[in-house]
Amino acid sequence: MPMNLTKTIVAAGFVLATSAFAAVAGPLTDRIEAGEPIRIGFSNIPIWGFPDENGDAKGFVNSIALGILADMGYTDVETTVTEWGGLIPGLKANRYDMITGGLYILNSRCENISFSEPIGSMGDAFLVPTGNPKNINNYKDVLANEGSTLIMYSGANTVEASRKEGLDDSQMMQVPGPTETLAAMKAGRADAAALTYFEALYLAEQSEGQFEVTDPAALPEWTKNWVGIGFRDADADFMARFNEALAGYVGSEAMLAGVAEYGYTPSHLPGDKSTEWVCANR
Repeated sequence: MPMNLTKTIVAAGFVLATSAFAAVAGPLTDRIEAGEPIRIGFSNIPIWGFPDENGDAKGFVNSIALGILADMGYTDVETTVTEWGGLIPGLKANRYDMITGGLYILNSRCENISFSEPIGSMGDAFLVPTGNPKNINNYKDVLANEGSTLIMYSGANTVEASRKEGLDDSQMMQVPGPTETLAAMKAGRADAAALTYFEALYLAEQSEGQFEVTDPAALPEWTKNWVGIGFRDADADFMARFNEALAGYVGSEAMLAGVAEYGYTPSHLPGDKSTEWVCANR
């Protein structure tokens, strides 16, 4: 083959490869290259993700996400607090580049956004009045107690779980977040609250002995979930790099030290489950 033809083919291949890379670069990569900050949206959910008194992002999910970004060399980050139900719509509307704060990877959510590989595995529990007078430990117990009401966050995994277990809208009260949940429980408007185990513990501690937490093992095994960081589908290129960094960070000494204050322990690590598996099975 003539030398000049070889050079032409190589040059053409380089142009094609470069063009292909440019074509798959998502809006987040474009923002970063333009010097814009990475925008993270999260909801004020105790333990998982919340703002401190200075408005800084705290909670174990934010800690892990920020740690991974730092390992990637990204520290120019802008965080915004929003209602739980506004996280996915805000991401899809391009108000955020990533969403954190404790999103379980669920099939219904996988149809709308992309998730990083799991960063943790968690269970749910119920918050009930101390002594659990109606003996409500799971969804079936709510069904068995005629007239009982179970409270949950709008858009939370517990909404799907409640319906899967047979509850109808008359037995379900949906509210924006933890503040409204605790207020409704104190007012006697609900008999139990379906929450993540971490949140239930936190709210029980805030109730000054008025409420307690049920055993997570009383809920069906399929309600155990895996947590991920949410991305737009268009940012698959950035998420792939994020997942590479995640593989080296999740479970590391640095990560575990950063999340210890929130009660995240090695027992909460995600194990060998992939996002592909979780999307198909949850």
